[in-house]
Amino acid sequence: MSVPVAYFSMEIAIDSALPTYSGGLGVLAGDTIRGAADLGVPMVAVTLLHRKGYVRQSISDSGEQLEAPEQWEPEQLLSRCQPVVDVPLRDRIIRVQAWKRVEVGVTGHSVPILFLDTDVVENSPEDKRITDSLYGGDHGLRLLQELVLGVGGARMLRALGYPANTIHHMNEGHAAFLLLDRIPDEGTPDTEGALQELRHRTVFTTHTPVPAGHDVFTVEHVSHVLTDEHLKKVEGVFRDGYLNMTRLALAFSGTVNAVSRKHMDVTKAMFPEADVYGITNGVHAVRWTAPPFARLFDKFLPGWRQRSEQLRQAILIPVEDIQQAHRECRESFLRAIESQVGMPFGGAGIVIGFARRATEYKRPLMIFNDLPRLQRLAEQFGPINLIFAGKAHPRDEWGKSLIRAIHELGTKGGDLVRVAFLPNYETHLAGQMVAGVDVWLNTPRAPMEASGTSGMKCALNGVPSLSIADGWWLEGGIQGVTGWIVKSPLNEGGVSPMEQDHADADALYSQLEHHVLPMFFHSHMAFGEVMRNAIALNGSFFNTHRMVDQYRVMAYERFVASCANCE
Repeated sequence: MSVPVAYFSMEIAIDSALPTYSGGLGVLAGDTIRGAADLGVPMVAVTLLHRKGYVRQSISDSGEQLEAPEQWEPEQLLSRCQPVVDVPLRDRIIRVQAWKRVEVGVTGHSVPILFLDTDVVENSPEDKRITDSLYGGDHGLRLLQELVLGVGGARMLRALGYPANTIHHMNEGHAAFLLLDRIPDEGTPDTEGALQELRHRTVFTTHTPVPAGHDVFTVEHVSHVLTDEHLKKVEGVFRDGYLNMTRLALAFSGTVNAVSRKHMDVTKAMFPEADVYGITNGVHAVRWTAPPFARLFDKFLPGWRQRSEQLRQAILIPVEDIQQAHRECRESFLRAIESQVGMPFGGAGIVIGFARRATEYKRPLMIFNDLPRLQRLAEQFGPINLIFAGKAHPRDEWGKSLIRAIHELGTKGGDLVRVAFLPNYETHLAGQMVAGVDVWLNTPRAPMEASGTSGMKCALNGVPSLSIADGWWLEGGIQGVTGWIVKSPLNEGGVSPMEQDHADADALYSQLEHHVLPMFFHSHMAFGEVMRNAIALNGSFFNTHRMVDQYRVMAYERFVASCANCE
């Protein structure tokens, strides 16, 4: 395809030295960009330059999350672009500059990434700080950040010479204001035709399965910030005194996709007016495959770096070779734990990993629901080592309380149930963790997991998942083959959250007792078969090469074929 694609995301994780992300959304964006570079998709990415990052996390001796801004200098890592563009507000103009980083794919194709920045000399001191912190501040700051991303990003692309027929792909609703300059004015010639062309050139990916996760602003607030010209273009989307950014994106997007099949059903129920596709997320195979496994794949699966579906042939790799590669990853990770938190686990027992944003619906405490039962399992089979990581939002006191609870419960596990919490979870630590644990634990409250990608990263390294039946695991989980499925007999939504939590915890312990622990401790070859299946069946499909291919066929190229003015 020749028509360029502009990919907008509030956060992008492209390098651990660039703290321009907070978690899964940004990591997915970075992997998408890498996948596009590998496959030669003519993409440009747009995000914000977060000079203070998200938050640098440390944990006190009492289990309290401590926060500090990131310290980094964009001049040392990025190149400055020449144009400076205006974002008009009702009472002033915000000036926006851009910095650039280029991501090069395995075949030499490159994707530029633009980082928008309001630290421009013409701006007021307050406006210079708009882009400083990711997800920081109040709703007023969030509105300004999303205007800079959407309006500023679209104008920056035009200033850099990107053509009018560029396809705009919004990764979540944060970028929906990119529509403000593109929606045709009422009464213009062939308004309906212009709207149709706009939809043909607009893609929207939603990641959020709960209403609270969608950005909304009061009409009063929006009316005091937007210019009259921009305000008129969004008035038709107002509902009950609010502007919902997801509804704004839905109203003008020709293709809307959820990020798993289950999430597609959830999204259709939330927004029945939308025609929603399901394009399940994927991860970048080369980025997330640890060196011991990369060497193994290079030996047995030539071409896997260029096309990740080659990993299907991992079923031909000897189990012993896969286990040896995993031992190397595990030993390296355990050394990192010892150096980071001073709690050596040695080589004994099973290592179970859990790394998610610290929030209630992820249910990180489920594994501790019946600590005496967990201790009995450790006595019966062998030591159980639980490794946790993840940040709570600075204003999420409940999330912080979960971290404190993990810390406290970790002191009660005894000699056989050992717990560590690794601070400041970021991409480098994630790479070590998804390859170094023996089993990946995921316990969201269904159906609130839109997709999940951590388990996909683990699969590339032969680490099977022990996961609630939700998100991507409904598609990738095959009981006893690629991992283990935690599913209680209670129906979704038919019981209270507390009853569901207890039933899911009982199902989790049952999987540990009857399947995971017996196989790990007593059937090493059988466990190795599951590891190999995770690579061959999950790693070969749940990757960005497949995902970007689906976007290209289902969205980008379809638009080109249906829009007479796109070429």
